[in-house]
Amino acid sequence: MSALSQTDPSSFSNPEDVLVEHIHLDLTVCFAKHTLSGSVQLKLKRVKPEAEFVVLDTRGITVTSVVDLESAEKIQYTLAEKVAVFGSKLTIRLTNRKPEHTIEITYETSRECSALQWLRPEQTAGKRQPFLFSQCEAIHCRSMVPCQDTPSVKAPYTAKIKAPSVVKVLMSALLEGSEKTEDGQMVHSFRQNHPMPSYGIAIVVGDIVSKEIGPRSKVWAEPEFIEAAAYEFAETESMLQAAESLLGPYVWGHYDLLLLPPSFPYGGMENPCLTFVTPTLLAGDRSLADVVAHEIAHSWTGNLVTNASWSDFWLNEGFTVFVERKIVSRLKDSEVYRQFLASRGWRILTETIKQLGAENNFTCLVPDMLGVDPDEAFSSVPYEKGQAFLFYLEQLLGGPEVFEKYLRAYIDKFKGKSVNTADWKAFLLEYFDSEEDAGKLATVDWQGWMYEPGIPPQKPVYDTSLVENCEELRNRWLGVSDDQLTQFTLSDIEDFQPMQIEQFLSGFADHDPISCAKVKHMGEVYKLNTVTNAEIKFRWLRLCIQAHHEPIIDEALQFVSDQGRMKFVQPVYRDLYKWSASRQRAKDNFLAHRNEMHNITVAKLEKILDVKK
Repeated sequence: MSALSQTDPSSFSNPEDVLVEHIHLDLTVCFAKHTLSGSVQLKLKRVKPEAEFVVLDTRGITVTSVVDLESAEKIQYTLAEKVAVFGSKLTIRLTNRKPEHTIEITYETSRECSALQWLRPEQTAGKRQPFLFSQCEAIHCRSMVPCQDTPSVKAPYTAKIKAPSVVKVLMSALLEGSEKTEDGQMVHSFRQNHPMPSYGIAIVVGDIVSKEIGPRSKVWAEPEFIEAAAYEFAETESMLQAAESLLGPYVWGHYDLLLLPPSFPYGGMENPCLTFVTPTLLAGDRSLADVVAHEIAHSWTGNLVTNASWSDFWLNEGFTVFVERKIVSRLKDSEVYRQFLASRGWRILTETIKQLGAENNFTCLVPDMLGVDPDEAFSSVPYEKGQAFLFYLEQLLGGPEVFEKYLRAYIDKFKGKSVNTADWKAFLLEYFDSEEDAGKLATVDWQGWMYEPGIPPQKPVYDTSLVENCEELRNRWLGVSDDQLTQFTLSDIEDFQPMQIEQFLSGFADHDPISCAKVKHMGEVYKLNTVTNAEIKFRWLRLCIQAHHEPIIDEALQFVSDQGRMKFVQPVYRDLYKWSASRQRAKDNFLAHRNEMHNITVAKLEKILDVKK
């Protein structure tokens, strides 16, 4: 991996020598070829006067020319051989010694571009038009745009996107206008004035409409889902205001939400101005809208202040989970609920560490990412271990009132910048510099929290009152025989919040599988077989699979076929593969639906199911 950057082990780029300061895209969308073609203009700043080359990241891109825009002179460039998942290094010789350059690269993406998913009309709800959406995090932007594809580099961008007139085009930027071309297509102009990492560049092209859900927000979706989405995300403005009260003004202008097709592999993606969300959030009762609070929090922790490398991913996700739960608890006016969510997060963390292995490098808060595809390291660890660390520090240093002032100061200090864990720690120690606070911080096991794998060295103290009801009911189920099940009725869970039902179901994983008679009765009395909340359904399916309840196999296969959210499909497929009665059916189902899935999801499932590419 010697060809990779010394500052970011997931990139070839050399921003320490020459830095990209602005990006302009001029691209044409071709549904027939599944490509984007056109050019990117990069405004470059020579950081070191002696620098002779700028190095960019690419993957699967065909470059046809590189030109110096000032002189119109063609520039010498070299596109190296592909290095594993990291792509090919594009080295461009600078033509003069000026401190600033603007170059234009003419190129075309490949049909295998990992940042883009192209859907046929029949794969959409309306079945009228094809659909395109991007997912650039973590290192997929290089397959869509030649760039310095490292979160340590942040730049504003503009774009002109040409597409058929029958579809709508959106980006992670503000739309400035649209014009019809002579050939009947439309060119849409976008501007993003705030510096942002390359993984935040996003595009969607499809048959979508919008509805206002607040003074600075719209929700976008296929027409078939627009009313359901508008209802589900109606609390967006309240969440934005709660976030602003914690972290300062929202700087990105609009905050829009886009409901993507079911193959989207994540719960949400925090593209500036335009959050992508999964349709699995459409529970019908706003019970899963907390994901929106998470993506809103990213407007500060991730987009405004960004992890400098993927080893520091917890600075994006741990901070965001920590803030998300503060937003939700403020809307519910319940600190107890925040602590319940944090306690539940600790459980998720311990389950993940158990599944990955306590000595696994990826269970470190700051893992070694040399030669590692960041997608391979993706898990709940940076989210929940990071959140737990911040929760622990908050309790250590005086509680929410004290720590929330630090959060605001942290954002003010680093806004518009990328930071690493050392930067974060240095500022924490600088902010809490009294003799008393220094004494408290001296007791922190920094090595254990940040660089050692496995369970963190300290567990924060959580209010467990909302957890206790879940555990009490679960213990009742565990303590009775199959001929004593009539004591359970729907009234057992009528006062539970959806999160408590999730907690109740997930806790069975700590025990031997329960009987098929128990899961059959539980499904009937608690109406779990018809639940529409995807989080509850996911945990219910897993409980039934672990009990080897054969009637659930069809429903589980349907669940992983109807949507492609990795949080759900990976564990369910893993459970099905472990069970001999469902192993081959799981493989067959995956092969039948592989072409409908996102490439990120496919790569994960091929390993889980031992299926060759």
